[in-house]
Amino acid sequence: MVTFQARVAFIALVTACGIAFAGCGILSSPSSPARPPLPAATPLTSDTEGTETAIRFLEDRVSRDHDDFTAYNKLAGYYLQRQRETGSLNYLDLALRAARASLAAMPAEMNKGGLAALGQTEYASHEFTSARDHALQLAELDRAKSYPYQLLGDAFLELGDYDKATSAFGKMERLGGGSVGAETRLARAALLRGQTEAATRHLSDALALAMAQEPASRETIAWIRWQLGEAAFSIGDFQTAEQRYRDALVTFPDYFRALASLGRVLAARGDVPGAIQQYERAISIIPDPSFVAALGDLYKISGREKEATAQYDLVEHIARLSALNGVLYNRQLALFYADHDMKSEGAYASAVREYTVRRDIYGADAVAWTALKAGKPDEAQSAIKEALRLGTRDAKLFYHAGMIALALGDKATAGGHLNQALAINPRFDPLQAMNARRALDGLSE
Repeated sequence: MVTFQARVAFIALVTACGIAFAGCGILSSPSSPARPPLPAATPLTSDTEGTETAIRFLEDRVSRDHDDFTAYNKLAGYYLQRQRETGSLNYLDLALRAARASLAAMPAEMNKGGLAALGQTEYASHEFTSARDHALQLAELDRAKSYPYQLLGDAFLELGDYDKATSAFGKMERLGGGSVGAETRLARAALLRGQTEAATRHLSDALALAMAQEPASRETIAWIRWQLGEAAFSIGDFQTAEQRYRDALVTFPDYFRALASLGRVLAARGDVPGAIQQYERAISIIPDPSFVAALGDLYKISGREKEATAQYDLVEHIARLSALNGVLYNRQLALFYADHDMKSEGAYASAVREYTVRRDIYGADAVAWTALKAGKPDEAQSAIKEALRLGTRDAKLFYHAGMIALALGDKATAGGHLNQALAINPRFDPLQAMNARRALDGLSE
């Protein structure tokens, strides 16, 4: 018997990969005529009360009938929805239990909904190998539908198998293109290939599709607007990024992702007090380690050393609070240590351990950056080449590449990479961008 009444207290956020919106490099698009402006942001009513009522009803239902796999599937869907809205890892645990109970009551061959819920929850929990395997099984069972290939492509992406991800997303397009899920994945594909304009077009199309749905999902719309802000921030368009984050908050007030990103862009625009305020609001909702670390950096810049130290200590505490936290935040913690010159050997070992399974470009970057800080520049150089192989326009990747080249004594390459990082986004990070400028200044001396 599966009991769903008990709720875990701790609240935390799934990493930036998100639950349902990941993709891989697929298509490029030529320049197109100017697009009309985005629809104005409007508030959308929260359906939290209705969702929680449905959850309670379904929990009661499965407590009385343990073979009601349809109710379990609906429960899993509602739990995943609430996780996206709140960031609570509690809902991931509940969704996983619901999906497994569904498949125990009715096998996958006659229960594709339960298999899909299991794969989605595994993906959100960073169980990418299991998510891939279940997505492959789902694709065999439902070959004429596009949704198995969305999940399959997502999993291949995180595992660093970009050719297979490309194939999966190609099938997704052929079977069901023109959906919110397809467009957001194509946007991610474009970003990985350095095609920010194409990504923005896909996200704009996704936004129009999401707004046309009845009923419209405020979390989905806020997420897309936030993603539009992330695309703008990635190339240093701070004014547009700030507007997109604020649009997301009009639709979904206190949306934690937009709050934190608003803090980041305010810092980039020189408003450190305003940035601190936004990060503090985000952390009061969700104590995500990346938010906490960023707030610590801003405290440090402001001369609030004691408060900065407290935030840095909290990063470690959150990342190690549970086994699930350890899996979800492993990479974030390794990069945090590398950024702050802490526990270099342990950070490197952790990054390498994760990369044995999750061989995506950002995993390679984590190995490269931690290897450099652990005194292994040759290993760092090999890993950073893997991180740059897709042509992703990410200032941090080029910053890391520049610092690695500098450590190896290759000043020309170092200068090229550091200049490229700052050309892409001159204020990509409050502390690391300053380090990049200092390194460049040192090359000219």
